[in-house]
Amino acid sequence: MPDATSSASTTTTGGSESLTLMGAGLVGSLLALYLARHGHRVDVFERRADPRLAGPLEGRSINLALSDRGWRALEGIGIGDEVRQVGIPMYGRMMHDQRGQLTNQPYGQDNQAIYSVSRAGLNRKLLDLVEAEPGVALHFNQQCLNVDLRDHTLSLRDATTGQEQLWPFGRLFGTDGAYSVVRGAMQKTDRYNYSQNYLDYGYKELHIAPGPGGTWQLEKHALHIWPRGQYMMIALPNLDGSFTCTLFFPYEGPHSFATMQTPAQVQAFFEEVFSDAVPLMPDLTADFFDNPTGSLVTVRCFPWAFDDDVLLIGDASHAIVPFYGQGMNAGFEDCSVLNALLKQHGPDWRTVFQKFQNQRKPDADAMADLAIYNFEEMRDRVADPRFLLQKKIESKISAQYPGQWLPLYSQVTFSHIPYAEALANGQRQEEIMRRLMPHIQAEADYTQPLVQTLLQDEMSKLH
Repeated sequence: MPDATSSASTTTTGGSESLTLMGAGLVGSLLALYLARHGHRVDVFERRADPRLAGPLEGRSINLALSDRGWRALEGIGIGDEVRQVGIPMYGRMMHDQRGQLTNQPYGQDNQAIYSVSRAGLNRKLLDLVEAEPGVALHFNQQCLNVDLRDHTLSLRDATTGQEQLWPFGRLFGTDGAYSVVRGAMQKTDRYNYSQNYLDYGYKELHIAPGPGGTWQLEKHALHIWPRGQYMMIALPNLDGSFTCTLFFPYEGPHSFATMQTPAQVQAFFEEVFSDAVPLMPDLTADFFDNPTGSLVTVRCFPWAFDDDVLLIGDASHAIVPFYGQGMNAGFEDCSVLNALLKQHGPDWRTVFQKFQNQRKPDADAMADLAIYNFEEMRDRVADPRFLLQKKIESKISAQYPGQWLPLYSQVTFSHIPYAEALANGQRQEEIMRRLMPHIQAEADYTQPLVQTLLQDEMSKLH
């Protein structure tokens, strides 16, 4: 257990301070690097064991979709190129219908891609950098039992020895995820707003095996989706030739986790509904019953700051469901925004914290709404011919009016437009498409004079 007496947060030469982070996941690790490079000493506490001691990485670890906002944050500490070497670019969605027929939907323009990256691999990479960073100390197996906001102390229990100790902090950053202990302490303060909302859906991690010689049995450079109305499955590629699959499935109902009770039921359901995937999943029933069922929660809260002493970042302040692939990217963007504010305001923590939460809260709320919207789109609409036609028309509009029309997905995924602004833009665009699409029955109709006249009128209103 670290020596708490040496850690009181005092200002040292050059305005540097001793800061405390609770949580050494992706966002906590990245934030520690940013804070250390502002000259601060940083102590990072993590309740889990060091993941780097858990043996070699498996190809079946949960995957993440890294996009532009995340890359900007990683490049801010100079590791973007290193991470790209262990990521797989995905240039679009590959849709699998019930007959096994494939439809490709490109993500953006000019070969734009999101990257499939191993969560565990990225966390290990960041922890290696944190450990090598002067002024940063990592403390694993440290469970936080309580946060005393008034006395500025953490109650910690060492999971390996059972020893409990108080750790004094001067400034604390809560990067401890959707079920944050730091936020739990803030929720007990006066007039604290908090909500959590669960979808009626859970998720189950499954696995598509590599082919002979570690080859990919599906298109490697795509995110694969099996949309089936009330449920769906997705798959992201791994470096070893496998794919990590996620089944999003209702908790209750005729086809649900509640009714899937035997291997025979699971096998029969998949052969009927995901028939082209079943031959690629030799461990399907074992995975289904061995892997836990995860829940899907949206967390909203405010304020994110307690005086100038405590700040919540990442999932601790804005956990979202994973359907836009932006949870990690949004958390990483938090680090970029905080870094810019520290450069602007220096050690004026009260100003930094206030500006940070006021700037990021509307964007976090917008991203939460967008993630729910994208779940409904991926589950219900991506197999609809009218929806697919609309997407093609939107792409034509974007090409014709490149300075005025950027598709919503591209605004979220391939730009740094604030999420709230992207959502508002997307809503305006959807209104235009509602007025335009009744006049379009085929892609060729886009060039019809009536359509072009209507479009020109609509675009003139966007100025």
